[in-house]
Amino acid sequence: MMGKLFVVATPIGNLKDITIRAIETLNNVDIILCEDTRRAKILLNYYNIKNKKLLSYFEGNEEKRSKEVINLLKDGKNIALISDAGTPLISDPGYKLVKLCRENNIDVIPIPGPSALISALSVSGLETDKFLFLGFLPKKKNKRIKELEKYNNFEGSIVIYISVHKIEEILNEIYEIFGNRKVFIAREMTKTFEEYIYGNLLDVKEKIKKKGEFVLIISKSVHSALKF
Repeated sequence: MMGKLFVVATPIGNLKDITIRAIETLNNVDIILCEDTRRAKILLNYYNIKNKKLLSYFEGNEEKRSKEVINLLKDGKNIALISDAGTPLISDPGYKLVKLCRENNIDVIPIPGPSALISALSVSGLETDKFLFLGFLPKKKNKRIKELEKYNNFEGSIVIYISVHKIEEILNEIYEIFGNRKVFIAREMTKTFEEYIYGNLLDVKEKIKKKGEFVLIISKSVHSALKF
């Protein structure tokens, strides 16, 4: 009998933000796949989850590891996939493995929970009925500009993940393309120094502290808002 792959959401910051089902699943599986075994151990130790086999699963070894994991699943092993924080596959590794599971008729079970994307949207004060998630933008400026320009007239909110060393540069680029729209920034969500800033882009830009992990939400196009 083939094993199952469980895609398990874990806390995005506060270790208490985890479901009972996630803890039960991590306790019961044979193997846990994780981006960083050191970070995974912090979570597992916090919930007294002991003696688990951990396998690293990150962008650099994703293709090779996925094939190994398929064989383990075919041998009857139940395996959990976790990311460093939040829901796996959302701007994190895992797609190749889940695709291979589907192609091999292996069950993939979601264990839902925290997501930086959804958490930020829920408190943003911007439209949530329709939104576009761009994840992390390309590293090269010209590619970022092209990516952003494609969605200038999108009729909904736009969500972007931004790393600490790019925040100022990307906010300047967004202003050039989108203008002084309403935006929302969530910084270090659920952590000790979490911060939430809402307002026009230029005002928000002045308040940004250049530390932490950011989720940026851009309000929908003014032109789309004027349609009847």
